[in-house]
Amino acid sequence: MSENTLAVEGLAMRIDTAAGELRAVDGIDLELRKGECFALVGESGCGKSMTALSLLRLLPEAGRIAAGRVLLEGHDLLALPEAAMRAVRGRRVAMIFQEPATALNPVLTVGRQILEVIDRHLGLGAEEAKARALALLDSVGIPDAARRFEEYPFQLSGGLKQRVIIAAALAADPEVLVADEPTTALDVTIQAQILELLARLQAERGMALLLITHDLAIVAQMAHRVAVMYAGQIVELATREQFFRAPQHPYSRKLFDAVPTPEKRPGELAVIPGQVPSLLGEFRGCRFAARCDQAFERCKWVAPGLVALPGGHLSRCLLREKGPAAPPGEVTVLAGKRSSSAGEGEVLLEVAALKVHFPIRRGLFKRTVGHLKAVDGVSLQIREGRTLALVGESGCGKTTVGKAILRLLAPTGGTVRYGGEDLAALSGEELRLRRRAMQIVFQDPYASLNPRMRVGDILAEGMRALGVGGEESGRAAKIGALLEQVGLPREVVARYPHEFSGGQRQRIAIARALAVEPRLIICDEPTSALDVSVQAQILNLLRELQARLGLAYLFITHNLSVVEYLAHEVAVMYLGRIVEQGTVEEVLGSPRHPYTEALLSAVPQIDGRQRRVRLAGDLPSPANPPAGCHFHPRCPKALPECARHWPQSTRLSPTRTVNCLLYRSSTASNH
Repeated sequence: MSENTLAVEGLAMRIDTAAGELRAVDGIDLELRKGECFALVGESGCGKSMTALSLLRLLPEAGRIAAGRVLLEGHDLLALPEAAMRAVRGRRVAMIFQEPATALNPVLTVGRQILEVIDRHLGLGAEEAKARALALLDSVGIPDAARRFEEYPFQLSGGLKQRVIIAAALAADPEVLVADEPTTALDVTIQAQILELLARLQAERGMALLLITHDLAIVAQMAHRVAVMYAGQIVELATREQFFRAPQHPYSRKLFDAVPTPEKRPGELAVIPGQVPSLLGEFRGCRFAARCDQAFERCKWVAPGLVALPGGHLSRCLLREKGPAAPPGEVTVLAGKRSSSAGEGEVLLEVAALKVHFPIRRGLFKRTVGHLKAVDGVSLQIREGRTLALVGESGCGKTTVGKAILRLLAPTGGTVRYGGEDLAALSGEELRLRRRAMQIVFQDPYASLNPRMRVGDILAEGMRALGVGGEESGRAAKIGALLEQVGLPREVVARYPHEFSGGQRQRIAIARALAVEPRLIICDEPTSALDVSVQAQILNLLRELQARLGLAYLFITHNLSVVEYLAHEVAVMYLGRIVEQGTVEEVLGSPRHPYTEALLSAVPQIDGRQRRVRLAGDLPSPANPPAGCHFHPRCPKALPECARHWPQSTRLSPTRTVNCLLYRSSTASNH
């Protein structure tokens, strides 16, 4: 096998639309080498996924290759007839898709889907094929492979589904593996397991790996070389060391500036104004010029080529004709330091021993045979003008807590007091009026906005229901002011949700929450579906609104870098219960609970630092939680008594508690 396993030369892909020809991939060159991880980075809409699909000729119906070659050991894949290409896909070049739930066939067992690949490409006998499939499941870390072989995708967690996708991709020993955002939908702990698995398998098999991602920390951990893509072109190409030491394209530098870090906490995050330009039609000058704060007149009418810099570093920027840019300087603080000390502001919301149990019904008469304990005794406080982050893996009950606080789900037990008033004691009409003070911003702005309503009607709906804004003319003026408040022009009132980008839709969702003048907003993963540049805009907006309006936030997330930047206090949740609470500095700066340590260790670092704690396995089912401390089966520090007793809360400081037998009251002061 040659060093350059796969070479892409001048690849151009077009999509025919009603508005014209869309230049999704516009003349890119890259090489994938044996045993190397090549990362392709950029915002949504820049052409990363279309590049990957073009390599395998898995194009949308209206898509076509307009130019270029894809050479696999010298043979042009784009020149092969489709029958010959089917022998290449899966056998020599395989792909891991972004969303495992949709990539797997829901009506076929896991084993059958892996056997399909083996039967198509290897032609083994039935027993030998099954043995290979079981060995593959075992090699990707799926426990009890023989049982999982017979199960269907819906019976597996997100992490296990992604492992099945990887096993199927590796079934025929491909030379090239394309991984399109393979961890985007996964928790940080499962993400760490998948990335570690990919790195190990690549090293063992000597594959070339094309990793598509927008997470620079993952790039720092995994990549050997990095390409940055923007508006269908590669704008920077470098080794990992070159790229992270001194990125050369203004777009690359903006991506770094937008990443939330502890050093940036005192001020605002840098944002990239505007959006990726439309790929319809021809470009004249630099495609990034309209968003670049270093652009000059020549950028508008001269299309830059890739400029070669020392060490083979390439940058598509006219500024680089004068030589390389220096490494970025220190982070500039734009505002005074934010304090995370507790006790500021009055207690707005107090949750005590909150429980939400769902009955499990079986049999002909649907008798209750047990309960799924989604939330099992959660207590927390939120003060006026403060942000409490609620963090943990998917399935731990975070979103259920948020919905139970708003009474969108009926609590099974415990109390929720807003302004000292027990919400459970309120009647339907009284509760409806109190909801004016408490609003929610959901994770997916597209799903949470009515696609048949215009923006103006979406914002006015809640105002009318709760009698906010006076007459229609008053509401119209308020709606215009609201849109400007979240950074949108007043003219968008007549547009529909589908006409906006993801970041703009999330701004509309925030405006809808603000429309009824709340004091508390529950933010349920509001930035998880957004690019880092758009995420920075939303985080800046939330911070600015909090400072100006005195809003309190319950911020539900699994993104700890966002927590570190935005929150004042943090509560760590595991299987329906809080295991550690305190200020951000206390909990994230010096974690005490083993689960908190594992969460922080699983987060990829942009400086490439390695993890200390590796968390095995998946979150147990809340329908059948482990006895004692729910975390003990996965805990590297578990004691024998952890399997017998749920640890009570131990106060480590005036603002910090932990539920762990390692910190019993008699020993807390010694740790």
